[in-house]
Amino acid sequence: MDKTLYQNYVRILDHELVPALGCTEPIAIAYAAAKARDVLGQFPDSIEMCCSGNIIKNVMGVTVPNSGGLRGIDVAAALGVVGGRADMELEVLESITPEDIERTKRLVAEHFCTCTLQEGVENLYIVAKVKKGEHSAEVTIINRHTLITRIVKDGEVLFEHKASGQSPDCVDKSLLNVRDILAFADEVRLEDVEEIIGRQIELNSAISEEGLRHPYGAQVGRTLLEAYGDDVKVRARARAAAGSDARMGGCSMPVVINSGSGNQGMTVSLPVAEYAREMGASREQLYRALVVSNLIAIHQKKYIGSLSAYCGAVSAACGAGAGIAYLSGATEEEIGLTIVNTIGNVGGIVCDGAKSSCAAKIASSVEAAILAYHMAKRHHSFQPGEGIVQGDVEGTIRSVGYIGRVGMKITDTEILNIMIDRVHVDET
Repeated sequence: MDKTLYQNYVRILDHELVPALGCTEPIAIAYAAAKARDVLGQFPDSIEMCCSGNIIKNVMGVTVPNSGGLRGIDVAAALGVVGGRADMELEVLESITPEDIERTKRLVAEHFCTCTLQEGVENLYIVAKVKKGEHSAEVTIINRHTLITRIVKDGEVLFEHKASGQSPDCVDKSLLNVRDILAFADEVRLEDVEEIIGRQIELNSAISEEGLRHPYGAQVGRTLLEAYGDDVKVRARARAAAGSDARMGGCSMPVVINSGSGNQGMTVSLPVAEYAREMGASREQLYRALVVSNLIAIHQKKYIGSLSAYCGAVSAACGAGAGIAYLSGATEEEIGLTIVNTIGNVGGIVCDGAKSSCAAKIASSVEAAILAYHMAKRHHSFQPGEGIVQGDVEGTIRSVGYIGRVGMKITDTEILNIMIDRVHVDET
């Protein structure tokens, strides 16, 4: 494999598979707020959050980690100001204390934070504006949860970075494709990925166990095991769902994300790990399969974007299905058909924000991916021209990416309108 391409793929994994504490949207708000406080240099009198609709949608229904069960943009922002550590980025709320939570509750009750919807901006857009007397500071995040693009203090621009869809870290996702991903998985030196992948297995498995032990959220993972038994196809779904149960329910344990999402990070990894245990696969086989699952998911998301009305559990489950197929010794053709069959089945699941039902969407998507693999093994597949299915796997990935990025824009808007009571759906 070309050395430059090889190194790019390693950097993509290193860049994307990072630990995060809690749902990444409220964490990004807390991060922006903590950074704005640091820039101001003192505790502010107030904070204003200006956010895109997708950010608001993904924060409304989810518990802010380490908040004592609290929810909302005002909670995430206030907690970030009170006790957040901006240097910890996606683990900004790791060191929150009970005293910080009580102070946050008082500030929220005093309307310390206001939030406004910013229209006509990138899907991932956050501005935190803090004020203290005549002094002010402003921090802007665009396109990636920790990508600060602008810092202003007292009207003076201290830092500015031109926002774009491309990563600032010399990572080129446009080079991703299924064939090269499989070649990379075959050839990658384990020492180049073992820390990244090992951390993903360790952290994501731990929160999954937590979700299975305790009654978080709607208890999707626990319900699956209780209702459907102990088959590996059930365990694979339950493990991923249970991690989401815990995460969406405010569990403070960190996970390793994929494409900016903890739910997607758990979906790409936990089903593959469960199949590896069932098959008695070696550590090396599991690591290579997880390279496939992670990169296939990232490959799809590069077309869709970080946030949209397209549920990221589907692209992540496609990755998991491909990883399970690779682990089982599937051919390139069978892995491609697994991806196509998954997209052709559940490509229409919508994202209506981060909350407890994400666990059920994960379970449904993983089930579809497992079915897709078993169809592919038997050389059964949806055919080109049937709906959005194209002549090959890359064309199908591009088509669903276009739907998620462009075709579902109006869907995204109307979902948000319903959530913030801009429209009332009548009985007819």
